[in-house]
Amino acid sequence: KFQSFYTRNRNLINRGKGMAHNPAIMKAVEQFGYRVTVGDVAANAGLELNETQQGLLTLASDAGGHLQVAESGDIAYEFPKNFRSILSNKYWQLRWQQWWQKVSKTLFYLLRISFGIVLILSIILMVIAIAAIVIYMNSSRDGDDGDNRSGGGFNFAYMPRFWFGPDIFWWFDPGYNSYYQRQHHRKGSSEKAKMSFLEAIFSFLFGDGDPNWNLDERRWNNIGTTIRNNSGAVIAEQIAPYMDNLESNSSTYEYEEYMLPVLARFNGYPEVSPQGDIIYHFPELQVSATKQKKQSVPAYLKELPRRFSEATSGQKMGAITLGAANLILALVLGSMLRGSVELQAIGLIAFVNSIYWFLLGYAIAFLSIPIIRYFLLQRKNQKIEKRSLKRQKLAVTLNEATPELQNKLAFAQKFAAQKSLTQEDIAYSTQKDLLEQNLEQADKIDAEWQRRLNEG
Repeated sequence: KFQSFYTRNRNLINRGKGMAHNPAIMKAVEQFGYRVTVGDVAANAGLELNETQQGLLTLASDAGGHLQVAESGDIAYEFPKNFRSILSNKYWQLRWQQWWQKVSKTLFYLLRISFGIVLILSIILMVIAIAAIVIYMNSSRDGDDGDNRSGGGFNFAYMPRFWFGPDIFWWFDPGYNSYYQRQHHRKGSSEKAKMSFLEAIFSFLFGDGDPNWNLDERRWNNIGTTIRNNSGAVIAEQIAPYMDNLESNSSTYEYEEYMLPVLARFNGYPEVSPQGDIIYHFPELQVSATKQKKQSVPAYLKELPRRFSEATSGQKMGAITLGAANLILALVLGSMLRGSVELQAIGLIAFVNSIYWFLLGYAIAFLSIPIIRYFLLQRKNQKIEKRSLKRQKLAVTLNEATPELQNKLAFAQKFAAQKSLTQEDIAYSTQKDLLEQNLEQADKIDAEWQRRLNEG
């Protein structure tokens, strides 16, 4: 049986050698104790069965795994506990990938804090430029005749004054987070700083990513787990709360068209009852390498609302204050630069003048981007709430099962089955030599031949 299986999949194994291994498959192997079936991994990771089988074959070939074939022909895969180390030592691509993951974290951190650094540098540069202009204009005025002293010139009294608060210099201190937490603890606030102030500026500008980035992965994981919890036989109403854009009165829901991708992914097929009810049977998800307990699964697929920022309220207020100060400084500086042409040719002032439009554009964008993003998030969250509400209604419909639904569930139970491959079921394993296994199972082989002779 194993030779037949290997012959059918030899090209698949050879074609998969050297390919990058699916992290979801490796994670599932570890979660199931390094011994799995295709159904175990497909249900856990939400992958297609063909993709899972190819991934397991390739992983077993590359990491020194073993195939165990039961009397029934079912296959279990057993892996060494250090299979990740084996792969890392074997392939430079994996070592490069691990190195790049470490480097990319550092690069992304530098990117996150760069926006805050640019903001701080912009404020400092404009303050210095404005101070230089004031000093230059005052010195020029002092050199004029007494008759001109009551005339033009610039006076410090007309300079706007900005107050950034007493904690501005703490924002540059590496221990600012602990200081900030102590301050809030003294005030009795439960709010804690989860990121540095420079990271908070990036969060204020662009947010912290989509909390539903793995929604599709969670969807198929929930569907696979639901099928396994129901022993490989389900009705469409049990799957509907995990799908999108379904309503109880829609044709897609009525004709159960949304089950087609589920059948294709997990190699299922429909069964029709004498009353015309349809249930869905997934034989390959009924076989497990170990005895499985029911796993908890949410009643419906929940989408998390998009948050404006994970920064604390104090950090957001600090970002707004600096952003407003930056814009005011840019406007003041522009007014002063336009007031005198000769200033635009003096050292530092000439440099600031050359990049003035960048400074002004950055100041405007710093406050405009969060405002635009806030209103866009409101619209997105409304759509997320509507989708979640639809799924919740479908879950409630299932829980309040009508007699028709109860009949369908009862019919599905006729196809429900669970099978675990124990060591007693194994007829062949790549872990041992074939002759050695034949000697160990001589009594079983003799009994099988005797049974066939008796039947003959």
